[in-house]
Order: sequence, then C-alpha cells, then structure tokens
Amino acid sequence: MQHRKGRREDLSQLIEKRWSHRDFLKKTAFVAGAIPLVGPLGCSLVQSSSHGESVKLSPDSISPGPVSHAITDQFSVPDGYDAQVLLAWGDPIVAGTAPFSPGNQLVEDQLGQFGTCSDFIAYIPLADGPEGGKHALLCCNHEFANGSMMFPGFANRKAARNGVDENQCGVEMAAIGHSIVEIRKEANQWKVVQGAYNRRISLLKTEIDFSGPVAGHPRLQTRDDPTGTRVIGTLANCAGGVTPWGTILICEENINYYFDGPAPEGREKINHERYGITKAARYPYYRFHERFRVAEHVNEPNRFGWVVEIDPKDPKSRPVKRTSLGRFLREAAQVVVDKSGHVVVYSGDDAYFEYIYRWVSDARYDSDSAEGNRNILDRGVLSVARCEADGRLVWLPLSFGENGLTPENGFHSQADVLLEARRAADVIGATPMDRPEDVEVSPVTGRIYAMLTKNQKRGKKVDGVNSRALNYYGQVLEMIPPGPSGDVSHIATEYRWDLFLLGGTPAEPEHGARFHPDTSPDDILANPDNAVFDRKGRLWISSDGAETSLSMADGLWFCDTEGDKRALLKRFVAVPKGAELSGPCFAQDEETLFVSVQHPGSARHTTFDKPDCRWPDFKEDTPPRSAVVAITRRSGGPILD
Repeated sequence: MQHRKGRREDLSQLIEKRWSHRDFLKKTAFVAGAIPLVGPLGCSLVQSSSHGESVKLSPDSISPGPVSHAITDQFSVPDGYDAQVLLAWGDPIVAGTAPFSPGNQLVEDQLGQFGTCSDFIAYIPLADGPEGGKHALLCCNHEFANGSMMFPGFANRKAARNGVDENQCGVEMAAIGHSIVEIRKEANQWKVVQGAYNRRISLLKTEIDFSGPVAGHPRLQTRDDPTGTRVIGTLANCAGGVTPWGTILICEENINYYFDGPAPEGREKINHERYGITKAARYPYYRFHERFRVAEHVNEPNRFGWVVEIDPKDPKSRPVKRTSLGRFLREAAQVVVDKSGHVVVYSGDDAYFEYIYRWVSDARYDSDSAEGNRNILDRGVLSVARCEADGRLVWLPLSFGENGLTPENGFHSQADVLLEARRAADVIGATPMDRPEDVEVSPVTGRIYAMLTKNQKRGKKVDGVNSRALNYYGQVLEMIPPGPSGDVSHIATEYRWDLFLLGGTPAEPEHGARFHPDTSPDDILANPDNAVFDRKGRLWISSDGAETSLSMADGLWFCDTEGDKRALLKRFVAVPKGAELSGPCFAQDEETLFVSVQHPGSARHTTFDKPDCRWPDFKEDTPPRSAVVAITRRSGGPILD
C-alpha cells in the first residue's frame, strides 16, 4: 500500500509566492461585499435577515481599555467588564452529587460533576426572544485529564501515568468527555440549575451509537462489540459545532495518546501509524481497561476520531458517532447551510502537516422538520483542500474508486476511505498545513477562517523575508467561496485562498509576522487556536502557546475582517499562567461571552502539590482548576456595540 504519496507544495511555500507579489498594507484596505448566510453559525446562533438583506459591518466598534499581556496568575479583562467563574472542574451539576474534594475525588462523584480541561462551549437557548439570552443549556467539552495535576503525591507526569491507582484512573476517565448544564441569568449573574437536562457524557460509561457508511463495518467490530455499532464513551473532545436543528457536534482529536501501541503487523498497523498510535500511551487507562491495549484489541482505536452528535434537550437520547464526516484528529465541526439547502461542515485536523476538510450533505436541510434532519449527517461527500500557487483552493473529493483511492492503495470501500481519511488525503495530494485547528464562517461575508497554530518542524531554512519554514507563531488562512454578495456558494469545487494574518512580532523580521500596521505591540497575536464570530462580523481569536513562543499571556483578541481596520488586533482577555483560552462562545443576545480556561497552572514541571498558580480558588490545598468564565459588560448590553 502507498503511504503519504503525492503531497503537493506545503502552505509555507505558497505563502512565499503569494506575499512576494502583493502589498499587505493595500490588502488591509480591501472591502468585500457582505454575504448573508442561511441558518445558525457556531455557538452564537447568528441568523441572517429574514428578507435576505446584507448585514453591514460596524464601522466604529468600541475600543475597550488595554489588557496587559504579562504572564500572571490572574484572569484579566478590560475595565468596565466583569468575569464570573461559572463552572470549574469538580463543581456538582447533577442533583445529589458530592462537592469537589481536592485530592480525594471518587469516580461516582466525578460522574455527576463538571469535567476537567474545559474546551468547546455551545450555548443552546431554552427560550425564545429576549429570554433566550437568560436561560440556556451550556454544553462544554472536556479534552483531557492530567492526573499529576489532579491527585497529590506525583513527582511528574510519567510517575502519574505509572503510579495511578484504579480509582484515580476512573476519575480521569469520568472527568473527560462532555457536560450539559442548565444555566440562568439573574441580576447580571449566571447561576447553575441542577435540573433534568444536566448530564455527563464520559469515556467511562456513556453508550454511543455508530451511524453512516462505516457503522457495522468489520474494522469497527471488537470482542466487546461484535456488531461494530456501539462504543462506550468519547475522548479527546476538543472543539465542535452547533447544527441548525439544535444538536451539538463534538470532535475527537488526540486519540493517539490513549492507546497503548504499537499494533501487530498487518493492515491496522499501517492505519494506526498514520494516526500516531505507535508507542506507549500517555494516559494510564490501558492499565485497568484492556480495550486500550492495541495488541489485544487492534480495532478499538478505529472507534475513535469521529464527530459525535448529541441532542442536549433530550437527556435520554444516546449520542451518535457520524462516520460519514470522516475520521481524523478533528479540531472542530463548523456547520453552515448553503443557499442550495445542503449542509456543509468545515474542519481542521490538528497536527503538523495535516489537512483542512469540507463535508457536504446529500440531502437538503428542512427548516420545518426536525425529524427530517435527524440523520442528514449520515450521507454526504467528504473533501480535502488543496491550495494552488495561483490563489485557487480546490476541494478534492475523498471518494472510493477515484484518484488513487482504490484497492491497489489499500482502499476496498468508502468505509475504508472514511476510516483512513488521513491516508486518503495523502494519496489524493492535499496541501499539508501548519496544525489546522478551529475553522469558522463569517456571518457577514461568508468567508471561512482556519486557525493554523504553528509548525516548527518544517525545517531550518529561512530566507529572512517571508519564509515561515520555522513557524513558531502560526497564521490564519482565509478561504473565499465564489459568488457575489448574497449568493455565496459553499458547495463549489473551487474557492480562492488568502492569508488574513501571520502571528509573531512584526518588529522581529525573522518572525515574518503581518497584522494591520496600526496593531499595538501590546496587542500582537501568536498561535491562533479557537475562534468565533459575533453577529457584526468581528472575528474573535484565542491562542494556545503564546506564553512559550512570545513570553506573553495566552488569551482572546478581536478584529474586523474587512475594511480599513482589517486585522487590526485588540486583546480582550489574558488568562492565568499555564493556561490556554478555548471555546469562545456568545450568548444569544451577545450580552455574555463564555470562554474556557484550560489547564491553568500547568507546565512540564508542575504537579498537584507544586502548580504554577492556584487559579481560580487560590487555596493552598486546592490545585488550579479548568473553568468556564462568563464575561459581561458592567453597564449592560452587548459585549461590543
């Protein structure tokens, strides 16, 4: 079988060609037509005008006061804003659950408590109109659990992996996955409601169905599930998306850390190697749960790496892994309804030299029939992006029998193509990217923005002008669908691509950084990770890694994407040391901005006993806790005018 065949020019080479023949400062003044979209976009549930009018950009956004980029143990927002820690790891969300007990967590308690390492957030209103901004379900991913920061007595992470006992292992497994929590706003403060909607979806006990082309396939069948149609749990849940029919999509990302490999010789060994399952597991679950030992359960890793659909308003419903969307280390699943009625899902594969994908449904979305959309994600076409040097972006379908996706290359059905989407993208000649993470669609222009966090593994050859061969700082890729204002096509074969910004320090020529020239040195950005749009089309970008790459706090920035302030960055949040900011999400009325603070106080040398900080409790006997923070404007009203 061929492996990683046919790879085209990588994005850093294309960047050099594109930037060499045009002036970025002129580009910042370019104004494009506004293009309304159909249906909700991401967690902000932005709707286009019912009459189809274009939504106009706000020319004069307010400019909140400065937020220091200094690395501290505090969560910082501009003057005039309040930040409320709404939910932290261990907080009870199910009635009757015991309170958080630092260092003494029990499995049965954790299954009723908010999980750890909070990430993607979705806001699902429970009421229409103004009340939709005051009563909702908050749906939050929990990406991973780090035992050395959860339990006392570990010298380092390796010791935590090897020395963890069965209860501690179970607590970790119960603390990842997803939380659904009812919340209500009273007197400008959010409160947790321990109601019937609340539940934990965990790796330990939650049953999840498979659906779509790979469901029931022999490569999903195991000793515990000989039908290949059901699996216990979900893991590595990073970013996600919200569907127009009211469900949420959560994505399984770094699955390679959980399986103790390598696999025995054979077909699955090649498959697992392509997904990084080649060595001892980072997490200790295999010590007490046999299914994570690859040599004994070679198909078990194939049951992870999918998009999971959850109905948050039906506590008795079973989550579903939608295999039609493909399997890779997926960061997000951004949903938009094209003007044709087809549902489109954009995603990035978060690893070095990986790809950006688009999925288009076979069926059309029916806004009048929730039942008619129930299984719309089970049939569609998955494609992968190739960026050409002339500025074209071509979507290459990953279809069995075409372009080398044949038995000669180890693909015997569409199920094989979807299960090994990475290798299929290699064969077809997609463009390797610099760690593609979140992908978001502008509710105003229809353009798509992919966060490319970094890639310092491209090599050491630097030309000193525009080369990003040694890319510590990341960039934001802009994908431009064809069509005039109000008539954009998200199902076209060809788009155009451009660069929105390049992270780093413009004052350091070797960084190759580019923002709007008026961006303050205090507001520069590096390592873009998650993103969200507000309804006026401003892009909000979070970071992961700026503390290391630029010695500044990670956090959240906002900027316009069009007009004379295009890419003029303004920092809005600085998170505590050791943390990244993830999951930015607006309430329906945009009077609250929810964000996740993930792994505060955590670094290579830190432990439960000796963290870098103790945010948000600041108690000597309590470790730092990942949490969801609700940001509001003290004077009331939208976060930004």
